[in-house]
Amino acid sequence: MKSYKLALASFLLVVLCFMLSTSPRINAEQKKDKNLCFRWAFGAILRSGHELEFSAITRDTTLKTGDKLKMLVELQKKCFVYVIYHSAQGEVSTLFPYDMQQFTRDYATSKKYYIPQGDRWFELDDNVGRETFYLLASAQRLIELEALFRKYTTAEPVRKQDLAKQILTQIRKIKRHHRKLTTFAERPAPIGGSVRGSTEDEKAFRPDIATIAVEISANDFFSRTFTIDHR
Repeated sequence: MKSYKLALASFLLVVLCFMLSTSPRINAEQKKDKNLCFRWAFGAILRSGHELEFSAITRDTTLKTGDKLKMLVELQKKCFVYVIYHSAQGEVSTLFPYDMQQFTRDYATSKKYYIPQGDRWFELDDNVGRETFYLLASAQRLIELEALFRKYTTAEPVRKQDLAKQILTQIRKIKRHHRKLTTFAERPAPIGGSVRGSTEDEKAFRPDIATIAVEISANDFFSRTFTIDHR
């Protein structure tokens, strides 16, 4: 009986060691197979009475006027990442890249691109309503979408509403085209919880959103939509 138990324990130990030794290799191989790989963070500073709370935005949520937002893109592999904003008033804008020339001018792996740049944050103003953020990543540049944004930027005010609709239609078209082909993996941030501070220290309360970044890897295309109910 003792020899049987010893043999069983040895067998289980060998299996455990095999699993531990192969798991990282499998994860590394899965990541290697993906041609899109980047780190992404979307964080908010929320006001609650006399306190400030820093929290990750990972899904549709409700925020209030005065809350602050910031994002981060950091390429792990060369791919093309777009962050597009659709305001409650129907306007659209590209938050990232900062301009379309950036793809050929300043677009490197392992570099942190903050949105907005530097230590600034977006702040929700008094215009309440539904705010939408589109995160798109592609192995190839989205040429048609970029062309529509160039037209939108230089268009007369009377044409902007129609062009905004065309841009949103193009985003839906791109997502629909890749819907059945897309598989992705997401590795969560290594920390949890939230950071708090007081409103008295608001100017100094600027957490680094890189601490809540997740790593996203996919084949050819990835998209995610964040809807903010701004009240």
